[in-house]
Amino acid sequence: MTDAKQLRILVVDDQPYVRRAVRSLLESQNNWVVCGEAADGIEAISKTEELNPDVVVMDMSMPRFNGLEAARAIRQDFPRSRVVILTLHDLPGLPALAQRAGAQGLVLKSDSNRFLISAIAHLAREQSFFTYKN
Repeated sequence: MTDAKQLRILVVDDQPYVRRAVRSLLESQNNWVVCGEAADGIEAISKTEELNPDVVVMDMSMPRFNGLEAARAIRQDFPRSRVVILTLHDLPGLPALAQRAGAQGLVLKSDSNRFLISAIAHLAREQSFFTYKN
């Protein structure tokens, strides 16, 4: 991923209003485009294959395939796409679980307005970003 090209982002959440809010936040950045959306982990894997995003922003709790399961599959099959997990859950050990699943970032939904842009910018530079460590 280079700074000169457009950063392509896939937004994955089972709640349409969350997808809209995240899309709006991300598309306010120069050279960032939301190339697609998905409503669950199975669709996230399919859309990643179809759209080849640079970054996948994915909710952890979704039907059919949760964000950690989908992150594991995406990183295994599409290692060029980087994954940041977006979650409501502030659980002990969650950052380590996310990393083991292949995610390079984790942002609490309550912190998304403050940290999601920074998280994605870090991932675009092939750096990890976790808003908390417990």
